[in-house]
Amino acid sequence: MTRAAENCPDTGGFLPRPTVLLVDDEPLIRWSLGEAIREAGFGVRMAASGADAQEALAALESQRLIVLLDLRLPDVVDLSLLETLRSRRPDAPVLVLSAWASADVVDAVLKAGAAKVMKKPFDVASVVTAVRDACQVAGPAYTF
Repeated sequence: MTRAAENCPDTGGFLPRPTVLLVDDEPLIRWSLGEAIREAGFGVRMAASGADAQEALAALESQRLIVLLDLRLPDVVDLSLLETLRSRRPDAPVLVLSAWASADVVDAVLKAGAAKVMKKPFDVASVVTAVRDACQVAGPAYTF
């Protein structure tokens, strides 16, 4: 059994483990985090820009979702993508990764609905732990 399976609640087969949407413009970060998150037992969908993230979000609309979001992307340098993610998928925890995580930025990001802010550079294991923790709160992508 993978650690993700051990740490995600047993849903009796009704709710599959969330997919992680990894949004970062740095290829090495996408690769290293993607590999570690897959190894932990999660599916991963990657996006290198805000536009890619919007496309992926549409494709993942029926799946449980956790988002790892870099705040600064080539086409997004404000909180608009975070706000869009939270608006379109209020059930999906958003974990923000940022090299620009000053106290003011952290406050603004948390007020915009992020579940957690992690400052770059980060330890890959700590990001995987944050994903596992978010698995506990990721809700269903649908309602009955």
